[in-house]
Parts: sequence; structure tokens; C-alpha cells
Amino acid sequence: MYFCRMVKIRNAKETDLKDIASFQVLMAKETEDLQLDEKTVYAGVKAVMDDPSKGRYFVAEANGQAVASLLITYEWSDWRNGNIFWIQSVYVLPEYRKQGIFRNLYLHVKALAEASADIAGIRLYMELNNGRARKVYENMGMQNGHYEVFEWMKNF
Repeated sequence: MYFCRMVKIRNAKETDLKDIASFQVLMAKETEDLQLDEKTVYAGVKAVMDDPSKGRYFVAEANGQAVASLLITYEWSDWRNGNIFWIQSVYVLPEYRKQGIFRNLYLHVKALAEASADIAGIRLYMELNNGRARKVYENMGMQNGHYEVFEWMKNF
């Protein structure tokens, strides 16, 4: 477990569902000016909690309150014969930013990856115009990969 100034990194619990869903709605509004449907997001977070094969949430907790969360999902790599952790849905409450909380969430996930023979690495994607996030990731030693993400999504 990693600590950052009175913040504990832990596995998310069922009691974190509302906080994590709320974080996702806030993040979408802040980073992409999207208004997500709260019921859909809540159901999506619950689906992960109910089925660990979909992913795993981690929470940063301060004074008994969730102040940040991060989701990892899995991608199978035949090239590496192992899974890759995809970091997604990262959110830190504004008043807790610039205190190393994301760094500690990331280090927690990295330690899990290093300890598992089945995990080949860690990836994440970010909204292209999120310069603040780019600086954070680069300062932690992550590199911009040589892939670009393309997608097709149904409207929601």
C-alpha cells in the first residue's frame, strides 16, 4: 500500500460506488465538456465491481473519504503472451491535486504489474488537449507510445 500525506491507496469497495460514479461524471465535464448520464455511469461502475474480469478500481482515501479513483482494465497481448493494464477513468478531486495522489495510485498499479508474471506493462490514453495530464505522465517516466488510438463508438 502506498501513502501520500495522509492518503491511503486501496481497492475500491461497494461503498465507493457513488463516489466513483460521481468522479466520472465530473471528469467528463471537466476534460471534454460532456454531460454523462449519471444512471448509466453508476451502472457501468457497478458492472466492474460485480465482475472483476471487466476491470478493477482503486481509491485514494483521506480522512475516511474517497478523494480520487483509477480504473484498470485488461488487454491481452499475443506479442507478449500477457495482459496489459490500461489505466482509465482517473479522477482526483480538485482540492487534492498536485499532492502526488495520482503518482501514488500509479505506483500502486505499477507494483501490481511488476509482481505479476502475467502483466506485460501499463498503458493509458488521455484526451489530446489535456496538457496538464501529459506533463504528469511524462514526469513519471511514461513515454508517448508510437500508437494512435482510433475508435468507433455508438452515440450515447
